[in-house]
Amino acid sequence: MPQNASLRSPWFAPPAARAWRCAPAPAEVRRFHASLPGYAPTPLTELPPQAAELGIGRIFVKDESRRLGLPAFKALGASWAVHRVLAERDQDGPVTLVTATDGNHGRAVARTARLLGQRARVLVPRGVHPRAVAAIAAEGAEVTEVPGSYDEAVRLAAEAASAPDAVLVQDTAWPGYERVPGWIVEGYSTLSVEIDEQLAAAGIDGPDLVSVPVGVGSLAQSVVAHYRSRRSGKPPALVAVEPEAAACVLASLTRGAPVSVATGETTMAGLNCGTPSSIAWPFLRNGLDAAVTVRDADSARAAADLAALGVRSGPCGAAALAGLRALLGGEGGAGHRAALGLGPDSVAVLLSTEGPDANPYAEP
Repeated sequence: MPQNASLRSPWFAPPAARAWRCAPAPAEVRRFHASLPGYAPTPLTELPPQAAELGIGRIFVKDESRRLGLPAFKALGASWAVHRVLAERDQDGPVTLVTATDGNHGRAVARTARLLGQRARVLVPRGVHPRAVAAIAAEGAEVTEVPGSYDEAVRLAAEAASAPDAVLVQDTAWPGYERVPGWIVEGYSTLSVEIDEQLAAAGIDGPDLVSVPVGVGSLAQSVVAHYRSRRSGKPPALVAVEPEAAACVLASLTRGAPVSVATGETTMAGLNCGTPSSIAWPFLRNGLDAAVTVRDADSARAAADLAALGVRSGPCGAAALAGLRALLGGEGGAGHRAALGLGPDSVAVLLSTEGPDANPYAEP
């Protein structure tokens, strides 16, 4: 149950939540990605200093700073979803793929469109760095800058996709628009499959905790679906991490129902989202163990610490480490460890979802 109503305090699920089960992603998703030019599993790097700092056995970080030629994990979802969209079209000729983005998803859609000979139109909200906007345009996309929030950009993208020969490829869902976002979530499953394979190669039978940066919740939905669909083995604790300036998932979990929040400014631009995805919400509500917010300064410190260990992480990716520190450090750390079922031999995995090139930001 919620610890209290303050968004500065973490939320914890009832203990029985770890027993919740759901269906897995289709196995053909990983086979599809493995067939793409340039595919290779991204690194899983151990962080001994952070494990010692936080009092658990081992910590690994999944480094998504180079995924299919792009500096973030989003290419996994965009490539699979566009593949499914084009396979089901009953018309010949090019199509315009339309989306709204805080940076990474839009660039992934634009890159996929360019490689497949399609067009792309990408709408970006305020707060996205000009270099990130330029990177999307460099993929050949038509870019429209929106003087409003991410939620407003999504609304305008949905309107733009009503044009002839256009299709919306959005990584958030709402009632009536859920099929394509579902494919995007399926695409992200390759990331979790790789983690299991890499841990197994190190002689580890799965993680005890996974820390996931959260915007609208699609990646977290994919992680929940992966680990809550397993029928054997100890289920890991799953933790969502958001910026204080855009904590829509924490607010929803605290309320017990999905809510929208007014977003502020944050260097974690890819997480600056005010409304949870409608298809993600049941997975987040039923499958998460905890949620926590972090400040920009916490993320910046985590990114610097990761860089010192050779891991190139942007503010959004470093949020996973900042969130774990927020939960396990300080006066409440011992109680939070107990709530998450962590001990001195536990293994944690952090999802560093982007490199520093994905969404350039000003140093605090």
